Amino acid sequence: MFESFFQVRVRGSTPRREVVAGVTTFLTMSYIVFVNPAVLSQAGMDFGSVLVATCVAAAAGTLIMGVVANYPIALAPGMGENFFFLGAVLGMGITWQQGLAAVFFSGVLFLLLSLLRIREMVIDGIPDSLKHGIAAGIGLFVALLGLVEGGIVARHPISPVVPLRLGDIHSPAMQTSLVGLLATMVLLARRVPGAILIGILATAAFGFLRGIVRFDGVAAMPPSISPTLLAMDLRSLLSPAVWPVVLIFLYMALFDAIGTLIGVADQAGFLVGGRLPRATRALSSDASATVIGAALGTSTVTAYVESAAGVQVGGRTGLANLVTAALFIVAIFFSPLVRAIGGGFEAAPGVLLHPVTAPAMVLVGSMMARSLARLPWEDPVEFLPAFLAAIGIPLTYSIADGLALGFISYPVLMLLAGRGRAVRPLTYLLGLLFVLRYAFLAS
Repeated sequence: MFESFFQVRVRGSTPRREVVAGVTTFLTMSYIVFVNPAVLSQAGMDFGSVLVATCVAAAAGTLIMGVVANYPIALAPGMGENFFFLGAVLGMGITWQQGLAAVFFSGVLFLLLSLLRIREMVIDGIPDSLKHGIAAGIGLFVALLGLVEGGIVARHPISPVVPLRLGDIHSPAMQTSLVGLLATMVLLARRVPGAILIGILATAAFGFLRGIVRFDGVAAMPPSISPTLLAMDLRSLLSPAVWPVVLIFLYMALFDAIGTLIGVADQAGFLVGGRLPRATRALSSDASATVIGAALGTSTVTAYVESAAGVQVGGRTGLANLVTAALFIVAIFFSPLVRAIGGGFEAAPGVLLHPVTAPAMVLVGSMMARSLARLPWEDPVEFLPAFLAAIGIPLTYSIADGLALGFISYPVLMLLAGRGRAVRPLTYLLGLLFVLRYAFLAS
């Protein structure tokens, strides 16, 4: 049944490999189960309800992506989108119920754009050089996040010129991350199947010995979702004050999803002639997940770059997503155990690190960054905008801002080089949209 529906062997995989990939993806992104409620609860939302909404929305979106698009790309409430949600509530004078309504409507618009294949046209209109640059940039971003989450890299406490520095080598978090990083690198070097998953488990074991992984139980009954379920204030959509929030949510979801899908697809070898097969299905799945998530009570749901971890261990079909989705549901009932592995370690008051999953993020990011080798380095007009996108994503801590550097510079440089006719119309349009975004929204 699995073979006929998911075409596992046709796509060069096996059921066992898909299961390992699904588990690996879940472990590398399980931190969202605890980070998202912590963020949204600051907007006045119930922590336990958001916890359940996060798990169910992630499971639903991941399942839809796996069944409808047959891609091993998992979804969950996006980091960045949840912080903007909090900022909109605290700084723009709207309630969290109005914020959920904005997320819901942006998801509906998102779905319409996907069904009309406008988003697919966007992906197909991106030059190949920018696609490779985006994939590499996301890889560098993931690696940087891993270094920071593992305590290996820390913010400089004094110097504004050097924002980052080496972390505290004597801290148990950094030691756990370094041991896990070394162990996983050795496993990868020796080509051990499931090396990343084994590395995560080994890191958790070492973290337990160092006292940063604490098992406070295994199972617990899930909290009620009723405080946020269908709590959207849809009438607020008639208010002009909410419209900018809707547009920004739509903008963030559009370009974050496109960037992530391209990055993971390029890593997995899914792109055919520079195009993503079944792009409409994948994009519609992403949009549907946002609509479902808003109804449950969470911020924008989007594709996760951590899916590259599952791809790296061999995931090639939606069967891996079924495993990931099931684990998100299981996480509701085994929240103490999930918290021990992926919930993080409070290294200092208000400083939450994730040293167990950080090594996997660093290594997956490094693997994605090899897309830089595919840039046309002999052609400055092509590789320079792609490089700006690649370096801009990690340095700005934003996929969307990194894309802006690439999409604005590419058509400008092509025009000045006398090759403007070779640029696709959508590339011009995207560049113009980014310019307008920074001219009006960023102010």
